[in-house]
Amino acid sequence: MSEYLLNQETQKLELHFDKADYMALDDATKREIKSNFLFSRYAGAWVSRCKWPHTDRAEAIAKKLGLEDGGTTGEMLSFAEQQERKEERAERRAERYEYKSERAYQEGKKLQAPIDRMHGDIAFFTQPNINTSAGRAFTRQRNRMWDAWEKGFESFKKSEYYQEAAETARRTAQKPSDKGFCERRIKEAEKTIRDQKKNINTWYQPRLDKINAGEKVYNHYTHEEVTAEDIIKQIDKAELIIEQAISKIAYYTQCIEDMGGIRYSKENIKPGYIVNIKHTCLREAAEVVSTGPVNFTYRTATGFVLKASYAEITEVVKAEEVKPECHPFKAGEVFTLRGTEYTITKATDKTVTIKAGDKEYRKTPKKRYIPCENRDRWCLSIDEYCGGTIYR
Repeated sequence: MSEYLLNQETQKLELHFDKADYMALDDATKREIKSNFLFSRYAGAWVSRCKWPHTDRAEAIAKKLGLEDGGTTGEMLSFAEQQERKEERAERRAERYEYKSERAYQEGKKLQAPIDRMHGDIAFFTQPNINTSAGRAFTRQRNRMWDAWEKGFESFKKSEYYQEAAETARRTAQKPSDKGFCERRIKEAEKTIRDQKKNINTWYQPRLDKINAGEKVYNHYTHEEVTAEDIIKQIDKAELIIEQAISKIAYYTQCIEDMGGIRYSKENIKPGYIVNIKHTCLREAAEVVSTGPVNFTYRTATGFVLKASYAEITEVVKAEEVKPECHPFKAGEVFTLRGTEYTITKATDKTVTIKAGDKEYRKTPKKRYIPCENRDRWCLSIDEYCGGTIYR
């Protein structure tokens, strides 16, 4: 029976049909299948390259082939179980690569052994070619030994390649060791949950209510009528995505706990502190400029001002708090930019209120590093669209 189904265990779409049906397809359709699927001997089916929930393209191809929807098979694994299986597969892959590396190394030694045994025999390497039967036989034997010697280097290169592949596989098999990485994955999962809940509450459910009330709803792209069954499938998919995101949050939260948790926050990190940050491009300690509830702003030794999460901090080098400097802009100051007059009507410790004609709006002065002057200056963006900025 020709059908397609979603394997919940691998989270991939599978196409099940006979080889004769595949051979009867035209070349363009075969190329389309090969670009989106890989044939698995183990599954006995074409398995999608992409994973759920990004299988829309693969599902469209299955429908184009006229395959029936076979539903799902297997059981959906939690994110922790998926990672565990991924680690197991990576470990097995590393073992196979190490075995191949050892075999290639031994093969290289075997190929170079005849020349190695002649080490120190000057006559063997300097013997001229003699045009006799014995001389020609000796020359052919020596040439074969040199050819084997050259092939030995190829085996050593192959051994090195497999060893590097084994190391890469073992790194894949390891659990995350970067708190910042784990926290970013948690934030991504939280955003996924928010987005899917928004889709359900503001998109799917209202459309389902309209259909249940007897109204017709159409797809904005294909202009085809949408049924209640289609909406319910979308809601089910969104709920599964939310479930997987919750599972991902639990996994990475546990990883952070295993690494000792997040030690730093706004409570114990203050402006002026010098901290070390785990970053691939940062080699020196950085100065904390400001702190927020989630992230903090820091200045590098070269003057760049960047943001990071508190999980990125590895240690506090110097704990001396510096009180934030108040901006120099005062109420009553008047500026003229591009023929327009701007007046500061009100100034607080953090913001200023600017009036231009009948319009009044609030701005926040910021201290920025000016590379050409090699110093920090207060900047007040009066008109962002025209690029008008006042420096102090």
